[in-house]
Amino acid sequence: MTNAHAPVIEARNITKRFGDFLAVDAISFDLLPGECLGLLGPNGAGKTSTIRMVYGFSPLTAGTLKIFGVDVSFGWRAVRFGIGVCQQDNNLDPDLTVLQNLEVFAGYFDIPRGAAREKADQLLRFMALDHRRNDMVSSLSGGMMRRMVLARALINDPQLLILDEPTTGLDPQSRHQVWEKLEKLRAQGLSILLTTHNMDEAARLCDRLIIMDHGKILVTGSPLDLVREYAGHHVLEILEPADELRAFVRARELMHDNLDHRLIIYGGENDRLFESIGMDYCGENCIRRMATLEDVFLRLTGRELRE
Repeated sequence: MTNAHAPVIEARNITKRFGDFLAVDAISFDLLPGECLGLLGPNGAGKTSTIRMVYGFSPLTAGTLKIFGVDVSFGWRAVRFGIGVCQQDNNLDPDLTVLQNLEVFAGYFDIPRGAAREKADQLLRFMALDHRRNDMVSSLSGGMMRRMVLARALINDPQLLILDEPTTGLDPQSRHQVWEKLEKLRAQGLSILLTTHNMDEAARLCDRLIIMDHGKILVTGSPLDLVREYAGHHVLEILEPADELRAFVRARELMHDNLDHRLIIYGGENDRLFESIGMDYCGENCIRRMATLEDVFLRLTGRELRE
């Protein structure tokens, strides 16, 4: 559909309103071929509204959106066959078997019955579900259902895979199984757009991240670059810090978060002052650890609870 170097997604000032509520506020971004791009943000940040515009569920209020070089406002039929969508919900048909769910879904893409059966068998082997092919989907575990939804999203050999919180609610073993499958797909060159609340998932799978809040893009960059810029290399968490330490950190203009009962100090790789603070103030009330993507997320979007 497009040349090998052109962006798979070109979003320019895309906007989504629901009445008076501005869910997505004129954001722009590209997704490059073979890239996994993650959208992060608290509840209500605009992530799901953004991807719903991308996969055609929700029309744009304003802006332009091209997929495979085609403007979706005029040529949606030309692009929809190249997109696979894995939604948050396990919306499989409970009255059909595992295999039948894939075969019926293949019919929406005009895939001939024989080719659909062959593709379904291939995907069930890839997802390690071939031994359950004749079982009703209602008998599957939560992890198996998520792998089934992912298999269904791949039935049409998409060039673009859209994942909306693909591992929400899964236990660690099931989550890692899904991650391994997604890593294999990424290694095969599939372009992926992902939303997630799991920072480990974002750091492991994504080449590049967009952090959103209140419908706007706050920052864009690789997971490692964002961590280094906004949280450094190491973190000191000090419980019930002395006022003297709080004043010292402010006076030296160290990167920090000053919370009610906790002081979080972010330091560079060779920050001697950071080391000195650790030696002078770190006792049983102090934790030293590596900086993470979660630190970045909380620093940029705040720590208040979002409902």
